[in-house]
Amino acid sequence: MAFTAADVKTLRERTNVGMMDCKKALTACDGDMEKAIEWLREKGLAKASKKAGRIAAEGMAYATVENGVGVVVEVNAETDFASKAPVFVDFVKDIAKTVAGNDPADLEALKNCKYPGSDLTVAETIPEKVMVIGENLQIRRFARFDKNTSVSYVHAGGKIGVLVNLEVSGGIDATVIGKDVAMQIAALNPRFWDKSQVPAEVLDEERKILVAQMDNDPKMANKPQQVKEKIAAGKLNKFYEENCLLQQAFVKDGSVSVEQYINSAAKALGGTVKFVDAVRFEKGEGIEKKQEDFAAEVAAQMNMGK
Repeated sequence: MAFTAADVKTLRERTNVGMMDCKKALTACDGDMEKAIEWLREKGLAKASKKAGRIAAEGMAYATVENGVGVVVEVNAETDFASKAPVFVDFVKDIAKTVAGNDPADLEALKNCKYPGSDLTVAETIPEKVMVIGENLQIRRFARFDKNTSVSYVHAGGKIGVLVNLEVSGGIDATVIGKDVAMQIAALNPRFWDKSQVPAEVLDEERKILVAQMDNDPKMANKPQQVKEKIAAGKLNKFYEENCLLQQAFVKDGSVSVEQYINSAAKALGGTVKFVDAVRFEKGEGIEKKQEDFAAEVAAQMNMGK
């Protein structure tokens, strides 16, 4: 299977590995993207990849809590200029209010809801906003929590929106705890919330990769297979610490995990807090956008490396 300069770019984005190593991996794996990622990891060059490519698109991710209901939405526009316009920002906030107040089942149901302060539906309002802004608008996705305690966080003016849901007891205000956890999620984008959620097949794959890394290490290659398997099993804690929110080191105090921080902070306030769920929206996540001439630049550098 042949591969293109765009494939090399995608592999680089997903692994943070240099371009020439990405080219070698795709060559060795006959252009198979997933096998190339595994090949790079076995060589010790790449960490666990994220399935979604980090392709930018314009718009806004926004999270809020309205009358105890937590909402996070993403609305897209064509340019960054439009995304910062007050009329667009107000539209995004109104969509969040609509989701909070109506509990729509999906995007189609949301579009049939009444737009705040108007007799029109959301669907009928969108063309009006398009005329004012001068660009196409798309409501892409939303999530909603109407139970427990929700805390919202918006990063970088709408680049990332995070909604955290907590079970709080003891009559305490858990806003600061929730905000800290939301900031952690925004910054590190964990694959799982807790190690108990990691599927068995993911753990099996990690063990396989860890053993393969030892096979490629001159200092470890001659050790018995059962010893390598045992060492790999012991290293899974490192996987949890890197990929699972509650097991990650807390960004504000690396001496404790996020779970330990939540427990100690809640105890200091005289109550208890349990992490229940969260949603993280990053604007433009996975949306194809004009690539400009980056692929040509990659192709040129690939040819230089031949």
